[in-house]
Amino acid sequence: MKFTPETYKVPDRAMTSFIDEEEIWNYITNTAATSEKIRAIINKSLAKQRLTLEEVATLINADDPALIDEIKEGARQLKQQVYGNRIVLFAPLYVGNKCANNCSYCGFRAGNQHAVRKTLNDDELVSEIEALEENGQKRLILVYGEHRTYSPEFIAANVRTAYAVKKGNGEIRRVNINAAPMEIEGYRVLKEAGIGTFQVFQETYHREAYKQYHLSGKKTDYDYRLTSLDRAQEAGLDDVGIGALFGLYDWRFEVMALVRHTNHLEACYNVGPHTISFPRIKDASGLMSGDKYFVSDEDFARLIAILRLAVPYTGMILTAREPETLRNELIQYGVSQIDGGTKIELGSYAEKEKNENLDKGQFKINDDRALSEIIDELLEQDMLPSFCTSCYRRGRTGEHFMEFSVPGFIKRFCTPNALLTLAEYIEDYAGEKTAQKGWKAIEKNIGTLDEKMQQSVREKIGKIRDGERDLYY
Repeated sequence: MKFTPETYKVPDRAMTSFIDEEEIWNYITNTAATSEKIRAIINKSLAKQRLTLEEVATLINADDPALIDEIKEGARQLKQQVYGNRIVLFAPLYVGNKCANNCSYCGFRAGNQHAVRKTLNDDELVSEIEALEENGQKRLILVYGEHRTYSPEFIAANVRTAYAVKKGNGEIRRVNINAAPMEIEGYRVLKEAGIGTFQVFQETYHREAYKQYHLSGKKTDYDYRLTSLDRAQEAGLDDVGIGALFGLYDWRFEVMALVRHTNHLEACYNVGPHTISFPRIKDASGLMSGDKYFVSDEDFARLIAILRLAVPYTGMILTAREPETLRNELIQYGVSQIDGGTKIELGSYAEKEKNENLDKGQFKINDDRALSEIIDELLEQDMLPSFCTSCYRRGRTGEHFMEFSVPGFIKRFCTPNALLTLAEYIEDYAGEKTAQKGWKAIEKNIGTLDEKMQQSVREKIGKIRDGERDLYY
């Protein structure tokens, strides 16, 4: 579905911001939700059509518990149609926590005198990656504070290091980045290094709230941050991720703004975000943020379902900020990616211990299960753990990815590739009980494929069991 560009701000054109607060609030306050409207909107989304802002506002205004349940069920069905039962796994790797910004909600903020500052050197980075590979990780997101130390060239060198580390059968096949917004030339440096997705979260899309939380540093520039992914697109880096930190402002506004940001990218570049993230504020060292806009578990589940219906094709990321029981519920409503075995203190993967120290991390982790535990429990829930990286490596990014994903065709690759990466994990890392569950899940999911693909997948799995690796479609 195409969107007509409204007024927006891109690098070389001085225009009004594409986030129009009055427009968003008009939709929220002047849109009524009826059962007929809600069902029609859900059916439209199940037909894999993108929703308008008015339709998203209608879902937001559905306060009747029965209608909210219908929205969740619609999101669950849509996820099955587009992604099946697949859950992609990754690990965040914090490389450095120096930061020049003062953001009141973040443990990295420059004014936090309790923060233990550290930047991994090359040897420490290799040790961290080896420790992750020993557990079976294949996908990383490298995370950085916003500081001049972490230049595009520095990050690109880290990316090349990550791809070069091989531990046994382990290897990192996709490196995503979460770092400060860059100029066009900086994004080009990262693209040449072979990164996957570049994430920039606006934190809050409400301009006045943004000003209140961001006290000093370059991050105080709302518009520079808002147009960061426009610059990435101008640089040819067409695989980007957006997000909001829920709890800074009214969740209804943030959901609408995320959809509006998606519309903007589609209208201007024919490429929507590869992922949308929706972390909630958690305890952090030196936290200076109140709870006026606290998002309850009920509203959190609701907003995730709404985002899934609003943007059917986009990957949705749920992090270990959330506790195990809640994550197990929320993956049903549209989440397609989660982190596992997460540690966010600098150097903590190589240390092996679970000694969380808020002064060494950005925020509190509430799901500290090992990757092996998460995989075992996903299999128990009839989910399909995946370490797939094939789209990025086959060039299915940007407009090419949209051609496959928007109609739902991407699923024809996702399930077979998930099965192959799970077979690798079983062979190289799984304990006996998890292996039994895993092979059972593989056999069950192979049965959902057409006859020709079944034969092909079985042949490739046979090769994996004979020692070959990195087979994909």
